Amino acid sequence: MAKPPNSIGRRRGKTLIECGSQLHFPSSIISYIEDRNSGITTQTLLNHAWASANNRKKNSSESNTDEIPKVFDFVSYCDPFLIVLLYSYYVTAVSYHNIYVPTNPKGAERLPPGIVVSETDLYPRRLWGDPSEDLTSEPRYLVTFTVGIGQKANIDAAVKKFSDKFTIMLFHYDGRTTEWDEFEWSKRAIHVSVRKQTKWWYAKRFLHPDVVARYDYIFIWDEDLGVEHFNAEKYIELVRKHGLEISQPGLQPDKGLTWQMTKRRGDQEVHKVTEERPGWCTDPHLPPCAAFVEIMATVFSRNAWRCVWHMIQNDLVHGWGLDFALRKCVEPAHEKIGVVDAQWIVHQAVPSLGNQGKSDNGRAPWEGVRARCRKEWGIFQTRLADAEKAYYLERGITPPNSTVV
Repeated sequence: MAKPPNSIGRRRGKTLIECGSQLHFPSSIISYIEDRNSGITTQTLLNHAWASANNRKKNSSESNTDEIPKVFDFVSYCDPFLIVLLYSYYVTAVSYHNIYVPTNPKGAERLPPGIVVSETDLYPRRLWGDPSEDLTSEPRYLVTFTVGIGQKANIDAAVKKFSDKFTIMLFHYDGRTTEWDEFEWSKRAIHVSVRKQTKWWYAKRFLHPDVVARYDYIFIWDEDLGVEHFNAEKYIELVRKHGLEISQPGLQPDKGLTWQMTKRRGDQEVHKVTEERPGWCTDPHLPPCAAFVEIMATVFSRNAWRCVWHMIQNDLVHGWGLDFALRKCVEPAHEKIGVVDAQWIVHQAVPSLGNQGKSDNGRAPWEGVRARCRKEWGIFQTRLADAEKAYYLERGITPPNSTVV
């Protein structure tokens, strides 16, 4: 019985390899071979080889056997180049002596899964002794402050509100780190120093979700916060109790207040909705009336931060507009974003980072910083709107009128 068209061999009615105009191999084969052959994609090479095999087949007489071709028959039947590529994968990559695990993280395919460590932590370790005995405690929470030396006393007071269950991390935008050594806690803290950078610049580069994966909650705070009425562990208890994935402490009503949503209410533990000025809220479940907190004292759950980190733009360092988009990372946002009233703070509104700007055309340094903030807000809104529109159009869906505030 002759072989069926477009097949190399059959056994009991099952096609071994179907020959067509193109051949699509598993991604694991393709990525493995491309890793060793730069300059042209493996799929292109394989398709070329397969087309050559088809041409050879058409010019040869049909076989009268239903058995699988032997190795030499197969080599003469298909392009030898294809055989070499397949042999490279199946013998070299899958043999006991050479490891290739396509389900490993990208770049780690040659490692046995048991040695792959895809996440890390910020726990300092000793230079001596048994590694298993390095850690006397493993903090479950992380708090970061972006600081200048001018707010040293304020940060000292703030850090003392966080117990040893917290890792303390300071981002120094003025490059001055040694002056902090007068505080005992500073010797245990993690210090990162890059001049004239914002907390979102630091967060994007040093708080990757795989780096902070050991922490249940991540506090990303400014330096100008009064914490007299704040207790960090009680705050976390309330966040868990009310199911908040993204939150902030309530703000004292008479100072540093921009939005009604963030104003502290004295008659409840947590609030998730508010009323704003007339015309400000087109939907009671959308910012700034719900699903909204500001970015000066934000607290993220581990899962929420993994999403938010990916939304932070490398070049938009001030984070303006991010507060209106946080709702993209939790569902339902109006239930999982809220303000903790029972643990509240004071926003002192110290323009210290503004002084790190540059005078230009007679303008004060802070004016240039503020102009950059406003510009970034517009850029971020445009990027998010364009990205969402492209997503819907690629799927043949009519985009909503607007999903960005």
